[in-house]
Amino acid sequence: GLKDVRHIIAVSSCKGGVGKSTTAVNLAYTLAQMGAKVGIFDADVYGPSLPTMVSPELRILRMNPETRAITPTEYQGVQLVSFGFAGQGSAIMRGAMVSGLIQQMLTTSEWGDLDYLVVDFPPGTGDIQLTLCQSVAFSAAVVVTTPQKLAFVDVAKGVRMFAKLAVPVVSVVENMSYFDGDDGRRYRPFGEGSGQRVQDDFGIPNLVQFPIVPDLSAAGDNGLPLVVSEPAGAVASAFMELGAIVVREVAKLSVASKHGMTWDEQQRLMRVVLPGTSTGSAASAPFYLQPAVVRRHDTSARSINEWTGEALGAGDISDDIKPIS
Repeated sequence: GLKDVRHIIAVSSCKGGVGKSTTAVNLAYTLAQMGAKVGIFDADVYGPSLPTMVSPELRILRMNPETRAITPTEYQGVQLVSFGFAGQGSAIMRGAMVSGLIQQMLTTSEWGDLDYLVVDFPPGTGDIQLTLCQSVAFSAAVVVTTPQKLAFVDVAKGVRMFAKLAVPVVSVVENMSYFDGDDGRRYRPFGEGSGQRVQDDFGIPNLVQFPIVPDLSAAGDNGLPLVVSEPAGAVASAFMELGAIVVREVAKLSVASKHGMTWDEQQRLMRVVLPGTSTGSAASAPFYLQPAVVRRHDTSARSINEWTGEALGAGDISDDIKPIS
């Protein structure tokens, strides 16, 4: 199960074809290169990508006949579970059945002692995504987009879903951002601005832009992630930046959760204790905030309507709101 997994990281895009699976796999192997114990869970039953992107010697998942637990396969020191390794290829089944199957595969696999489990989400914001977020405690999420405006529309839905389910998004990855020509100029054939807009509109702390690199997709097709085949290359350096962001932000969130905010139902106020203060000191004394005031001054998320994405005016926010989680 997941009892010995310290952090679960979601990699999501809500739009297909933006390089989400490539990002998830290379991020996982980057974390492993940083010394962490890592696993990858491919949550896409309809079109599993993991069997194409890695080349484990054992390509079939095994099940313990007594415990009925799944034993992950392994490649380059990273634990792997995908429906594509179940010997079934891709699935043809209804959403409710898929949600149950994905949850069972994730929670009954014998992951063992892991620092990070990277979950490659399928595109969309449907039953599978909601079931995963509601049944598993995700530490953080990374959202993947491309520069086009259309990509922003779909990715924004995913960011709102994570906000609704209290999963913090720690970084935006903008794939296919640019390429550098032989003339020394930088070209952006797909436009620009989607990743920056996601970061600005939702207050996401980090943005990593990846160039158009044919070797990156070719490496995935050949079953050897580029950060493994070229660990000293420019792409590996960019993924090292993303890996450092994930490690840093998850560590900050872990510290904050030990102090953080609680809800005082009697006073109907948010009780806040700042991290990094010693118990018993004057600095560790809690302070209280009114939820409506916090919401009205929420520049990080710009007080958006989670369903429509429109900004809310101060008058739209009721004085008696309270945190939902």
